[in-house]
Amino acid sequence: MNKKVGPYHVVDFPPERLAAVAFIRQQWCKRSMYGLLEVDVTDARRHIEEYKARTGERLSFTGYLVFCLAHAVAEDKAVQAYMKGRKQLILFDDVDVGLMVEHKVGEKRDLMGHVVRGANRKSYLEVHQDIRAAQAGPVPPGAGMAPWIRRAMSLPWPVPGLLNAMARMARRRDPAIFTARAGTVAITAVGMFGEGRGGWGIAPTAHALTLVVGGIAWKPAVVQDRIEPREILHLTVVFNHDVIDGAPATRFTRRLVELIESGYGLNEAQTQ
Repeated sequence: MNKKVGPYHVVDFPPERLAAVAFIRQQWCKRSMYGLLEVDVTDARRHIEEYKARTGERLSFTGYLVFCLAHAVAEDKAVQAYMKGRKQLILFDDVDVGLMVEHKVGEKRDLMGHVVRGANRKSYLEVHQDIRAAQAGPVPPGAGMAPWIRRAMSLPWPVPGLLNAMARMARRRDPAIFTARAGTVAITAVGMFGEGRGGWGIAPTAHALTLVVGGIAWKPAVVQDRIEPREILHLTVVFNHDVIDGAPATRFTRRLVELIESGYGLNEAQTQ
């Protein structure tokens, strides 16, 4: 032990983290374009609170963002295009949104990957129910990283590097292999810093389009020529710059913000 520093001890790095680190390294293989947004979610969150007061059930706010993201993508599916080889693009008809959900097993809570299939064809309530069912139901067979891949990723170099290279090649040759397990677009809440705290999150992603949910904070904003306190969500939009340029990305982002701030689809939920 080095006498110039205080006491410390050495422990084994968790095997599940070894696999996760190898997976994260695989994500930084494309050229990403980031947009840092401030989105007024006051009306949306008020609708959710009103629904809870009326029914006793709290709707998923993440589910609402999934719903708005899917419907914005449905209007411009080019933002979820994937390169197939070097000269072709795959454009998916459905918008499948991948996200992590907290799954309770006994007293233990684990994160599990889940895909809301055909989210562009679902109402907000249907998206909410899809997510709640995934949280409450049993873990489906084959969910998450296969055990043999997890073990292989824990082996010494160069095995993880070779597996990552093979996975990137397979995904480039047929992107449907990736989207079948992870969705065509993604949303992650790694940037949630707690109630009342703002801040953006930035996360690695292999998707053509990812929404990173940051913190929510009260801020002054101009509403109909008046300054009012509003709940502002910090949102990061990550595009694959290989397949989408700045102008269409900007138009998509403008439409996404419009849907969220207008409370799109919430009136339908209120009547049910």
